[in-house]
Amino acid sequence: MHPEENFVVTKSGRRIGYDYLVIGLGIQIDWSKIPGLQEGIGRNQIFSNYPYQQVDYTWECVRNFQGGNAVFTMPNTAVKCGGAPQKIMYLADDHFRKSDARAKANVIFASAQGSLFAVEKYRKTLERVAARKDIDVRLKHNLVELKPDSKEAIFEHTDTHEKLTIAFDMIHVTPPMSAPDIIKTSTLANAAGWVDVDKYTLQHPKYPNVFPIGDCSGLPTSKTGAAIRKQAPVLVQNLISAIRGEPLTAKYDGYTSCPIVTGYGKLVLAEFDYEGKPQETFPFDQSKERLSMYPLKAYALPRLYWNGMLRGLG
Repeated sequence: MHPEENFVVTKSGRRIGYDYLVIGLGIQIDWSKIPGLQEGIGRNQIFSNYPYQQVDYTWECVRNFQGGNAVFTMPNTAVKCGGAPQKIMYLADDHFRKSDARAKANVIFASAQGSLFAVEKYRKTLERVAARKDIDVRLKHNLVELKPDSKEAIFEHTDTHEKLTIAFDMIHVTPPMSAPDIIKTSTLANAAGWVDVDKYTLQHPKYPNVFPIGDCSGLPTSKTGAAIRKQAPVLVQNLISAIRGEPLTAKYDGYTSCPIVTGYGKLVLAEFDYEGKPQETFPFDQSKERLSMYPLKAYALPRLYWNGMLRGLG
């Protein structure tokens, strides 16, 4: 990308000039940042929901689990949907109970984050869920290495930098993620490597004809499809204003949503803004686990995504 000269170069070498550029390159999964992960994933009960080629192995591992340490990880980076690493754990825990494996299991959530969730209202609920399910929550534990053959996971405490080893009988790894390398090496990036952006107008602060959106942007909010759904109308309105030479009046307040499945038939619908204030859609307390919200996640939101958002109708 060459924002100074207003052109981009494709993988095939084609040069494309632009008057305005909208960047939506998504997020990059950095498998190689954890030694042993690439070599181990897909065998020895090491699995992840993030590569679509491996999701069947996820179910195979959960279904066949007979007991021992079941470890679920959360890295020290932004990820696609901050609640996703917990969702698979809560669903797996429910299946262990149905298959009578839970009494022989030690479910461990090893997260590099300092809390179960960034927004207090929903964090309190998730802490109660973890306590009810007897989940061993280990915060500030960042996965730094896997030893697939000996089935050991090496973690580093984010404060003390002390390293400790957890033996596992199965492990779900949420890999570290970052902006695509093409962004990190461009003049569009901020200090953290994401596309620099005004968090309200979605305009690049240095290049006013560039507008980032979604996961690749440096917006200080969770990276979710719901966030992009709210960002898109703001970006479009401000892009039109920029083309017309008018002030950018549309504002994005950081809205994002994370439907957190806490078990079969249970869901917490977290919705909040930049300030961590709940921005809830429904006229009841969405921090409570609800059966009524589960069909929303299982059936309604996928239809909204495939038939609405991707078609520009959401």
